[in-house]
Amino acid sequence: MELIIGLLSGAVGGNVAGKAIGGLNQGTLINSIAGVVGGTILSAIGAPDLAGAAGGAGGLDFGAIIGQVVGQVVGGGIGGGGVLAVVGLVRNMMAK
Repeated sequence: MELIIGLLSGAVGGNVAGKAIGGLNQGTLINSIAGVVGGTILSAIGAPDLAGAAGGAGGLDFGAIIGQVVGQVVGGGIGGGGVLAVVGLVRNMMAK
């Protein structure tokens, strides 16, 4: 479940970053791929685990589950935007 959330939020984060910063926009496909890579990287290293960082991830605590999902979405979006920024800068430099 965490992987799916990371992938989807990464794709959304990549596209949002591409639209927000026009110079980095590489099109929907490249934005999505870069976002998925970024979301996967942050999910793999465990950065968005807000519930675990707060110490309340034991059992089926509803607040802990919501915290984890929100952390995945935020982490995937940030990772997706970050990787898209790197991809956009490299592609723009190669075009010159």
